[in-house]
Amino acid sequence: MALFNCVMPLLNKGVCLSNFIKKDEIWILKRPVYDQQTSFLQKLQLNDGLDLPPQQQSDARKSSSPGSVVRELPGFHSGNSRLQEKDNEQRPDNISIANNFGSKKFPQTIIIGVKKGGTRALLEFLRIHPDVRAVGAEPHFFDRFYDKGLEWYRNLMPRTLEGQITMEKTPSYFVTKEAPRRLFDLSRHIKLIVVVRDPVTRAVSDYTQTLSKQPGLPSFQSLTFRNSTTGLIDTSWSAVRIGIYAKHLENWLQYFPLSRFLFVSGERLVTDPAGEMGRVQDFLGLKRVVTAKHFYFNQTKGFPCLKKPEGSSRPRCLGKSKGRPHPQISPEVLLRLREFYRPFNMKFYQMTGQDFGWD
Repeated sequence: MALFNCVMPLLNKGVCLSNFIKKDEIWILKRPVYDQQTSFLQKLQLNDGLDLPPQQQSDARKSSSPGSVVRELPGFHSGNSRLQEKDNEQRPDNISIANNFGSKKFPQTIIIGVKKGGTRALLEFLRIHPDVRAVGAEPHFFDRFYDKGLEWYRNLMPRTLEGQITMEKTPSYFVTKEAPRRLFDLSRHIKLIVVVRDPVTRAVSDYTQTLSKQPGLPSFQSLTFRNSTTGLIDTSWSAVRIGIYAKHLENWLQYFPLSRFLFVSGERLVTDPAGEMGRVQDFLGLKRVVTAKHFYFNQTKGFPCLKKPEGSSRPRCLGKSKGRPHPQISPEVLLRLREFYRPFNMKFYQMTGQDFGWD
């Protein structure tokens, strides 16, 4: 009878009787409650059934704990707070959700661009810092999923403790016309990081990535020019359009002052990762925890990797999709593209007060 008495509180809180089997006049739990994850886990980690991308669903399942699932049983207060709830709300049993698990908050910092500029490297370097908590996958809220609502967005965020920074990165925000206004409506005080790279090299890298997924892609030259005879550049091609940084920045400056931005050099992130990370940590108001001791240069990949953390047998390098060899492209094509970008680069230098040395 002792075991029967033990499970009665769970039964009283609404746990289905089918979870138990009767043996020798004693009710026994078929399997631990936390093994029955399907519905409870989805509700807790996927925001009451809201759709998430498959990768984020997978991440949610991996990150859940037995304790977090049990707290979704009827009779327990959900750890998923609503927008109007206070983050430090106390449950009836006097256990603070915020103190135990942290709180889901909107990002205080977003890496908004640019594609193939070094945003993934920057995010991974920042995640070493104990006061930074970041979403692994790109949420694409302000460009693709804005109609899902702010609560959906906030529930994608990791839980943070007092003093920690919530962060995400979606490089396509920088070139999305609606993104600045949408982000401004959320927070006019948010800090924005833009990782920029020589637009010619960036365009080739962008093309290389697409080519790896679409082997039948036309040549870089044919996509670059509207007319190869006149040499007119096709700015409708996204690989070219993204590199017109001055144009995209003008759109953002209609909503945010320059002081809200930090422009990170993609080149210096490779040649001097510790130096660039020092600037980033200063901008975020963080102690300089990520330093030169965390990096080593991987000659094979051609960019820095993180030294292996304690307890790990191998260092942390970006995946095989990073550092791909670029295809051979005619020097004349690259020269014409460089001439096209030069006036835009000059304007970008003037707007940001930084000379990135691309010309």
